[in-house]
Amino acid sequence: MIHISNKTYEVVVDHKNGWKPDALRDRYSEVLERYDFIVGDWGYNQLRLRGFFKDTHPKATKETSIATLQDYLNEYCNFGCAYFIIEKVPNKQQANQPQETTEQADQEQLEPPANEQAQGEQRESSANREQQREPSTNREQQRETQQPQQNQNQQPRRNHSNNQHKENNQNQTSQRPHRNQHHKQAQQQKQAQQNQQQHVKQ
Repeated sequence: MIHISNKTYEVVVDHKNGWKPDALRDRYSEVLERYDFIVGDWGYNQLRLRGFFKDTHPKATKETSIATLQDYLNEYCNFGCAYFIIEKVPNKQQANQPQETTEQADQEQLEPPANEQAQGEQRESSANREQQREPSTNREQQRETQQPQQNQNQQPRRNHSNNQHKENNQNQTSQRPHRNQHHKQAQQQKQAQQNQQQHVKQ
């Protein structure tokens, strides 16, 4: 067991005494923290480190999966070299955290927060209010549209009545001179008859 950068590793394979803790500490970098396995191989008295994921890890690829370790040793390492493999040991807190988080997530999915319920109720109430307001606004709009139409309909009637009143006045004024003429003619005829009668008597 070895502790590096708050991580705990366990030696899984030590081939030809390749495991050197001090050399690992010198060559270790933060990039290797994300990997499940670290492979260290020796060549010309120098240690080279390479990280690998478990087969089930979502980030594992063909080159970074531990299943392809033998291909890596055959292609990139010196033939018959000494090497070691260490595996990262998960902490107890880290192992327990995923279960707790999944349980919390399930509870959150089954039981929505109170804030969301309150927001949903507020939205429903506001939507109902808007629906209630829409008929009143439509009625007001209809009234506004009907009033101009009524005014327009009333204006022609008023104009028509005014025109009729003017025509009647004109007819009355035009009839008055005719009546006066008839009256004068009748008076003249009476005077002529009276004059004739007096002349006959004489």
